[in-house]
Amino acid sequence: MAGVAAALATVGIAAWSGTFDSSSSTVVRQIRQPATIDVTDGSPKPGEFDPGEIYRARIAGVVTVSAVFGGNEAGGSGFVVSDDGLILTNAHVVTNSAEDGVQPEDVKEADAVYVRFPDQQQVDAEVVGYDLFADVAVLRVSDTSVSLTPLPLGDSDRVAVGQPVAAIGSPFFEAGSLSVGVVSAVNRSLSSGTGFGIPGAIQTDAAINHGNSGGPLFNADGEVIGINAQIRTTGGGGEGVGFAVPIDLAKRSMNQLVENGRVSYGWLGVRLGTVTPAIADQFHLTVDRGALVEEVTSGGPGDQAGLEAGSSTAQFQDSTLRPDGDVIVAVNGRAVRTSDEFVRMLADRSAGEVVRLDVVHGKARRTVSVTLGERPL
Repeated sequence: MAGVAAALATVGIAAWSGTFDSSSSTVVRQIRQPATIDVTDGSPKPGEFDPGEIYRARIAGVVTVSAVFGGNEAGGSGFVVSDDGLILTNAHVVTNSAEDGVQPEDVKEADAVYVRFPDQQQVDAEVVGYDLFADVAVLRVSDTSVSLTPLPLGDSDRVAVGQPVAAIGSPFFEAGSLSVGVVSAVNRSLSSGTGFGIPGAIQTDAAINHGNSGGPLFNADGEVIGINAQIRTTGGGGEGVGFAVPIDLAKRSMNQLVENGRVSYGWLGVRLGTVTPAIADQFHLTVDRGALVEEVTSGGPGDQAGLEAGSSTAQFQDSTLRPDGDVIVAVNGRAVRTSDEFVRMLADRSAGEVVRLDVVHGKARRTVSVTLGERPL
């Protein structure tokens, strides 16, 4: 039965799309920090979880985003992050990246993007830029007639399993909807559709449905700790397994998109597995934790630095691996226990940065310096 359940489970994008009827006289739009932010008035009391108070204090900064693609309309949610009109949402809300069969190089922006505020005022929005690797997009609203309420951004590195959270967004285009729950897991890896995972994602049982994409996930202090992005479902709806892009990763994307119009990610050019004590015992490895180098891209940064992949494959339990490759055990002196942990350590690095890797191969241990390349799309 476990295999059947796994086969049925899918990860869905928590956005919506539909047909836009331009012939209708009345159109109902069924919607899918670089600056220092100081929001204190009306903020929830520290240490208490009061969903109603969070809603009252933060709803003014949560928006509904509508994106028009030809004759179709798609939508999601977003939230204000600066007093000069910057808004964060998901890249898949304002691009066609969620469409089946669309390759990263073929992704296009929507023909038009609109933002609707809680007071029902809807204005044009400019797409400042988007980052497919993190599924983050930055919009800008320039209309001076709207009142902007920036939301405070928290620290996703401090998120812990079990802490209460609240999500506000537009599920099924019911704008300003609140759902609550807890953090179910941290450091999940999400598919970005680029071949590279989104590291450090937050899993929650707060109801996340189509249309919640791009909306904020709050901690008990009313700080945004993530951007709601995906759901895992067997029936197409929210089933208590939702995922949010960590806000620390989103901040990095936002700052670079505003400053440079693009986001740089360092690239090592390796495929990794994880060494566990059981694997180490089975294959007589000299370390029982680390990131196992199983493939090295020819000519890539890792190859130029002399990293070695395993030359032979072996089966262990339900996994196929190459146990005779290098094992990366530290980055800049910080211990590495798993391949996911290694990916998170490199997630905030840019092309051109130099990292120092401690590597074990058999009984030999060495330190290599690698100049990271630019992650290919």
